[in-house]
Amino acid sequence: MPDQALQVAGLAQVREARVALSHQPFVRPLVLSTGPIASITQADAVVRVRVGEIEAEGRGCIYLSDLWAWPDPAVVHADRDAAMRAYCHHVAERLPRISDQPAHPLAIGLRLHHDAIEQTPTIEPATPPALARCVCASIFDAAVHDAVGQALGVSAFDLYAADQPLPEADTAFGGVGRTFAAIRKMLRAPPRTHSPAWWIVGKADDLEQDVRPHIEKHGYFAFKLKIMGRDADEDAHRVAEVYRAARDWGINQPRLTIDSNEANPDAASVLEFLDRLTAIDRDACSALEMIEQPTGRDIQKHAFDWSPVAARKPVMVDEGLMTLDSMKLAREQGWSGFAMKTCKGHSFALVAAAWAQQHGMAMSLQDLTNPGLSALHAALFAARVPTMNGVELNSPQFTPAANADWLDRYPDLFRVRNGMHQLPAPTTVGLGGQVMP
Repeated sequence: MPDQALQVAGLAQVREARVALSHQPFVRPLVLSTGPIASITQADAVVRVRVGEIEAEGRGCIYLSDLWAWPDPAVVHADRDAAMRAYCHHVAERLPRISDQPAHPLAIGLRLHHDAIEQTPTIEPATPPALARCVCASIFDAAVHDAVGQALGVSAFDLYAADQPLPEADTAFGGVGRTFAAIRKMLRAPPRTHSPAWWIVGKADDLEQDVRPHIEKHGYFAFKLKIMGRDADEDAHRVAEVYRAARDWGINQPRLTIDSNEANPDAASVLEFLDRLTAIDRDACSALEMIEQPTGRDIQKHAFDWSPVAARKPVMVDEGLMTLDSMKLAREQGWSGFAMKTCKGHSFALVAAAWAQQHGMAMSLQDLTNPGLSALHAALFAARVPTMNGVELNSPQFTPAANADWLDRYPDLFRVRNGMHQLPAPTTVGLGGQVMP
C-alpha cells in the first residue's frame, strides 16, 4: 500500500517501545475490601510508530495496582509489583513483533490485549494473572493510539471515519467493517465538556474531618462509597450515613455509587442490601445510581442471575469484563452494563462501549487512580463516550503530586471546581501525550 494510503487509513507499524517505572506515594491510603494501597508503581510507556512516511512517538501511563489487578494473598505485594514491572518490559520487547506489518491502532491494541490474556510467559518472581497483564499492556495500547494521532495531527478518537476490516472484533458486530461503524456511531457528537467529580469515601473515613472540607472547598456532590460487601445492614447504614451528611452539608441531590470490590458472596446479598437501604432511608436508596461489580471477577465461575438486581439499580460488570465473549456472557447473566476502565486497554474499552450501545446496555467509566497523562486519557474517553457517570478521576484525591506537571495546561481538569472536571478540548491531538514533560 502506498505511503499516502497508509496515512489516510491510519495504518501504523511499531518501530520501538520502551517503559520507565517510578514510584508514587498516596497522600492517604485508598482502602479496598482486599486491603489498603499506600504507595504504587507508575509505569510510563513510549512507543514510536511509522505511518506512511511519518514517524512519531506516543505515550501511555498507568499505575500497576496489583492489589486490584492481582489480589492474591499467596503472593506478597513486593513480588506482585516486581512481576508486573517485569511484564511491562516483556510487552515492550514483544510489541514490535505483534505489529510487524502496518495496521490500524485498534487492531494493534486488540492484538496486544488478546496476547496479554492468552499468553502466559514465565515471569519472575511470579507470573501475573490475565487482568494484571492487561493493566501492564494498556500503556502500550494508549501509546500506539497517541502516536498515530500525533503522526496525523488528529485526535485518536477521529481515526474511525471510514470502515475497515477488523478481524480481531468484526465477528462480535456481525460483519466485516462493522466494528468501525459501531464505534463511529457510539462516539458522542458534540463531545461532553464537563464531568462530575467523584469523591471516594472509604469505610473508615470520618465524614466531618475527611470529607466535608473537600465539599466546602471544591463543591463535590458525587460520592463513590467503598463498602465491605460482607454485612448488608452495615453497608446500608453507611450509605445512608453518607447521604444524610451530604444533605446536611447543603447538597440538594447527592449522587451515590457503591463498590465492594467483589466482596459480596452472591446476587442475593446485593438484593438484601437494597432491601435494608430502602428500609433505613428510601431517599438514600433513590440517590444510589450504580453498583459496581459486587461478586467475584470470574463471571463464568461466579455466575448469577442479575436481572432482579438490575430491575432496581444498574449493576455493572467491571473486573469480569475482559474479552469479547465476556461481553455476551454478561448480557446473558442480566448485568445492566459495563464499568469500563482504560487500564484494561483503550482498544478493548472502545470496542466494549460500542458493543454495549449496540445492545442497549449502560456504560460507566471507572478509575485506577489514573495519574497525569492517564487521567487525561480517561477524560478524553469520557468526552466522547456516552457514559452514565462521566468519568471517575481520583488521582487529585490520592496522588495529586502525579498531576503537577499537567496543572498549567489543564488546571480545571485536575483542580475540581463546583464539583466538576472540565474535560479537554476534542481537538487534543492523539491522547494528549505530546505535552508530557
